[in-house]
Amino acid sequence: MKRQTPRQAIALSYDGQNAPTLSAKGDDELAETILAIAREYEVPIYENAELVRLLARLELGEAIPEALYRCIAEIIAFAWYLQGKCPPGFEPSPEGPSVD
Repeated sequence: MKRQTPRQAIALSYDGQNAPTLSAKGDDELAETILAIAREYEVPIYENAELVRLLARLELGEAIPEALYRCIAEIIAFAWYLQGKCPPGFEPSPEGPSVD
């Protein structure tokens, strides 16, 4: 019988100054709890199983690897856009973000 891969979830914290850090991670029930808390606080959820597997290797409080900066920055920028936020001094385009 083939064993199903456990559901995983991670949460990142970002203060706008330093690299995002891993603030929560878990499998199965803990993953569902992390997702439920995110939904409760209207935190945007981005689903990417491969990225979660990479980030789940980090220890809690550890900064994301530099190799993932651009990927994570794009996710954070899109999450901010969805919430109507933008960095200080940034003028958003009326057409929304561009996708390259």
